[in-house]
Amino acid sequence: MTTVLVVDDDFMVAKLHSRYVSAVDGFTVAGVAHSGAEALRAAEALRPDIVLLDIYLPDMDGIGVLRALRSAGHGADALFITAARDAGTIRSALRAGALHYLIKPFSQAALREQLLHVASVRTRLAQLDEARQEDVDQIFGTRPPGSRELPKGLAAHTADLVERILRDHPAGLSAAECAEAGSLSRVSARRYLEYFAETGRAEVTLRYGGTGRPERRYRRVG
Repeated sequence: MTTVLVVDDDFMVAKLHSRYVSAVDGFTVAGVAHSGAEALRAAEALRPDIVLLDIYLPDMDGIGVLRALRSAGHGADALFITAARDAGTIRSALRAGALHYLIKPFSQAALREQLLHVASVRTRLAQLDEARQEDVDQIFGTRPPGSRELPKGLAAHTADLVERILRDHPAGLSAAECAEAGSLSRVSARRYLEYFAETGRAEVTLRYGGTGRPERRYRRVG
């Protein structure tokens, strides 16, 4: 289980966010804090994997909390969940080491997506001894369009199209379904899907039917 510390000065908001976290498979709320001091004590005692941090706290701001955690050697990943919209605060959060920043109000689905992304990054890093560029790109975010090093015969714009199709089908899809969604040939769709599987951006499962070979289905990772 991935453990989460929820930090928010509003008791009802903290309760709501805790409910959001608990609804995601594989995640559990390790504790709740309503001030910066409480957050630091809870992080020391509970050692959570992820901290959901509000900016506005009664005794110190969330960025100060994150910096204090880093200074104390805590390795928890931080997601900011806040109403603060000014660019300076967002920039400070990024520089302090936040993995993402959600502006209130946000949906349960938005928080779920970010939690799963953080868990995916943590798992990927734990499995790596030496990273390829594709691994680094996935951890830090994809490169700008057109900058990826693709194998010969694959085009960046088609790779982006197939990646969008994968993103739009979180439950997974076959090469034939991908081809239909992108107006591609089945052979072309499968080449790109297999490339994503080889580089860790998609996973492959087999679906067995009544007769014939099992169908390969692809699901986006991260």
